[in-house]
Order: sequence, then structure tokens, then C-alpha cells
Amino acid sequence: MSTVAQHLMTAEEFWLSPENRKHSSLIRGEVVESMPPGAKHGTVAIRLATRLGRWAESSGRRCVGAESGFILGRDPDIVRGPDLFYVRVERIAKSGIPEAFWNIAPDLAVEVVSPSESAAEVHEKVSDFLAAGTPRVWVVYPRSQEVVVYRSDRSARTCSANDVLEDQEILPGFSCRVAELFDE
Repeated sequence: MSTVAQHLMTAEEFWLSPENRKHSSLIRGEVVESMPPGAKHGTVAIRLATRLGRWAESSGRRCVGAESGFILGRDPDIVRGPDLFYVRVERIAKSGIPEAFWNIAPDLAVEVVSPSESAAEVHEKVSDFLAAGTPRVWVVYPRSQEVVVYRSDRSARTCSANDVLEDQEILPGFSCRVAELFDE
């Protein structure tokens, strides 16, 4: 019996692929499509993005973005686009922000959980970012109005509505009350 080796796609092939769709990731060499996020997801993400963006502009740390691809692993390749991200300006190549995917892990990756995502999918995203060297991952849960903060040592802390999101090591001077993300 013979087997046919499956071709695993590289990050570069994924970038150039005509099938490259807005809501897809490259997970261990295979394209995985996902459902576009719902309305609540978008409003929560933009609330946090606005706060992170203001902080970044006022502090000169100008690299906050959304849904950009990061190459988190090679052979097989992993490309994930967090809902929001922060990269310290001193880590950006002299040539500037890349046109294609980032070749570094973000300093902060933020995932806003959609109702269609399973706990296993969220865990895999967090694990991929941490394994690639992302020091902080925030997982935002709109339904329970909580944010789970993961650190590079794999410890986690759950922040509820009355807590304040802050991290002087990664985001010096940034703070946001968790409830501000969910106020309707």
C-alpha cells in the first residue's frame, strides 16, 4: 500500500494564494476557514482597539492593529491573525511594518471569543501565540464580560467587570476598566 504525501502550505504560499480569504488562518500548513464574527464581537473589539490606539498614539508606541497575520511557526507553518495586537515600535524592522505577514510574534495578542468558537479552538490560539513568544494574550469573553490574561509562563488571571486591565511591563501607562468594553 502506498500513501500520497499531503502538501502543506507555507506562509508565503498562503499569502499569495487566490483562495486566501479574509476569515482564514494557516494552521500547521492547512488553511482553516472560520465564520465571520458577529456584531457584539465587533463592538467589543473596537472599544478595546480605540483605547489601545489612543494609548499607543499618546505614548509614541504606535503599532496597534487588527487582524494582521503573524507567522507563529514554521514547518509546518502557522499564521494567525489576532483580533487586535500590539508590537513595540523598537521590534519593528528598519524597513517598517511589513506588507505581508509579520515575521515576529506580537507583544500582545487579543482574541475576542465568538459564540461559534469552541474552548479547544480558543486554547489552541492562546497556545500558538505563547509558544511563538508572545508575552501576553488577552482572551475577551463578551457573554460573561470577562477577560482572561495569559502570561508567557502560562499562568492566567481572570478579570471581571470591576477589574482594570493593565500591564506595566508590556503596556506601561495603559489601563482600562473591563466594564468599559461591554457597556451598552
